[in-house]
Amino acid sequence: MAAEWGPAEQWRAALPQHAVLSRLRERAPAPAARPPLIRNLLFGLDGDLFLWDGERSALHTIGLRRLGGPDPAGLGRYQTLICINPPLFEVYQTLLSPTQHHVALIGTKGLMVLELPKRWGKNSEFEGGKSTVNCSTVPIAERFFTSSTSLTLKHAAWYPCETLEPHIVLLTSDNTIRFYSLKVPQTPVKVIALSDTEEETLTIKKGRAYTASLGETAVAFDFGPLVPVPKNVLGQRGSEEVLAYPLYILYENGETFLTYISLLQSTGNLGKLLGPLPMHPAAEDNYGYDACAVLCLPCVPNILVIATESGMLYHCVVLDGEEDDEQSEKSWDPRSDLIPSLYVFECVELELALKLASGDEEEPLESDFSCPIKLHRDPKCPSRYHCTHEAGVHSVGLTWINKLHKFLGSDEEDKDSLQELGAEQKCFVEHILCTKPLPCRQPAPIRGFWIVSDILGPTMICITNTYECITRPLLSTVHPASPPLLCTREDKDVAVSPLRILAESQHSFEKHIRSILQRSSANPFLLKSADKDAAPPPEECLQLLSRATQVFREEYILKQDLAKEEIQQRVKLLWGQKKKQLEDLNYCREERKSLREMAERLADKYEEAKEKQEDIMNRMKKVLRSFHSQLPVLSDSEKDMKKELQTIHDQLQHLSNAIRQVKMKKEYQQKKMEKGTSPRKPSITLSAYQSKCIQTVLKEEGEHIREMVKQINDIRSHVNF
Repeated sequence: MAAEWGPAEQWRAALPQHAVLSRLRERAPAPAARPPLIRNLLFGLDGDLFLWDGERSALHTIGLRRLGGPDPAGLGRYQTLICINPPLFEVYQTLLSPTQHHVALIGTKGLMVLELPKRWGKNSEFEGGKSTVNCSTVPIAERFFTSSTSLTLKHAAWYPCETLEPHIVLLTSDNTIRFYSLKVPQTPVKVIALSDTEEETLTIKKGRAYTASLGETAVAFDFGPLVPVPKNVLGQRGSEEVLAYPLYILYENGETFLTYISLLQSTGNLGKLLGPLPMHPAAEDNYGYDACAVLCLPCVPNILVIATESGMLYHCVVLDGEEDDEQSEKSWDPRSDLIPSLYVFECVELELALKLASGDEEEPLESDFSCPIKLHRDPKCPSRYHCTHEAGVHSVGLTWINKLHKFLGSDEEDKDSLQELGAEQKCFVEHILCTKPLPCRQPAPIRGFWIVSDILGPTMICITNTYECITRPLLSTVHPASPPLLCTREDKDVAVSPLRILAESQHSFEKHIRSILQRSSANPFLLKSADKDAAPPPEECLQLLSRATQVFREEYILKQDLAKEEIQQRVKLLWGQKKKQLEDLNYCREERKSLREMAERLADKYEEAKEKQEDIMNRMKKVLRSFHSQLPVLSDSEKDMKKELQTIHDQLQHLSNAIRQVKMKKEYQQKKMEKGTSPRKPSITLSAYQSKCIQTVLKEEGEHIREMVKQINDIRSHVNF
């Protein structure tokens, strides 16, 4: 059976059987009633999965590339990274640094950074493949958390710059953000106070401040991509451009603040807190009072995702603010800044717990279940993100980001891009895992969540509370296609088929069928709590079955029937078009046959006309020749020819005389030479200079004679002609 699967199915099926997960399942502790925070103890790096073991204070690594192969030893091979100085607090999140050399171990009462060891060897394993590797750790703000026992860590993230020394950012319960460097882990390099110190000292019962009771404390933050800081924020008139990371800070009451952070520069008002950012369109409840998470998608303009504990997601586009009436009243104040605005593009309500119908009612019961939501970026697709919470996992894809960029980059008068943006379908929500299928059941929160996208397609990996591993391939509706290889790149000069152009057009039938089959909800993978002995009530099981049946009927069968009708209608139209095209094809064949016969007849006529024309031309030449020969007066050309012949005759006589003289000189010189060879006469000795001069003269005379002979031969040949 496994041999028939592909490589992707093999490692997905083999991962839950790995030895690390089996051992962790054996000594898994009893599940708590309800954990205070969402845990995420899983992350991936270079095809390896890292899972935190809280009991041993160690990281276990699982190599995905060795799973599902012919070697069965891959299921039992793993490495353990042990902390030399283990954390004394409970770790609820592991976070990989941007440089991929450090891992942050995050807890509510502290934070520690683990340094990953070096890799070498055949399989690029840690320290050549040792089963156990010691790793150094750096505690962050250890004295601060030890001395302040009432403070807790709310949120932590790495500073996104990859070229600087790693810095980690902490948000604590005293409403303060601190930046720590790994070189100086006990002293913050930068501190941002989000509220007045005097207000925080006025505490009420249970140690909470007045601002916390009113929801005016920060609960999360996130960095955006590197952008140039606006001039009005810097407060400088210079033309130098300053690059910084926008830091979006979310408060519990739904307000969002903004500041620009750059650890390389500290000019002007860089780091000043701006906000709250206005949200459009305005809402009476400010879009909820239970905000819990914020995520900035890596695109320009920035798109913020704000999540609330009730399961609402708000997709906001960050655009430069416009000067309205309220800001115009403050325009006299030089300290007033033109801050950006959040434009809510769409709202999405997640189905945290399954909505089941009660009795004979068709409407599902409204559930009051709520829990914090944690947002995760997709490692490869910038237009997709994932949500984890106590009751399961959702995946959300924004299909309208490309249309938004097209609209923002078009002219003001371009209304087509605006219509395309308005007609674009909303985001795509995929309910992947549900850990609270029944209202009577307690949720079974997950321990780890990660997206593997570099091995045979995007796949979600979830580690449950009992260390069960769940793998699910993600839909490729939102995920971009892989770029083509250089060897498969098509030549631009090659003609493209019209059918391929029609299929790739914007309004193709294939896209129409996909839009019909697009599901707004799905049946997730159901996971019940660890209490296996207690059976659920039959009424709730029936409601769960009815809900699943209804989803299958509405989201699958009905839509497939609609798609079937559309395809059948399309087939009828194509059959009619095919019939008409066959008739046109037969007519074109007959026309081609008649045109070919006509072309043959015209070719024969052309040959006959060409022969007749040549005969007429020859006859005309003969007539003109006989006409000129009978004229009594010489023509101008004949007169010129006569003069030329007379001139040639005179030149021949002159040349013949010259030849005669040359011959006489030659005979005279021969006689002189013969006389000079007589032994009676004394020999004449010449010097080198004299012999050289004589040779030169003879050479010139010989060349002159040669030229004259050549001219004579040319004249003779011309006269003979």
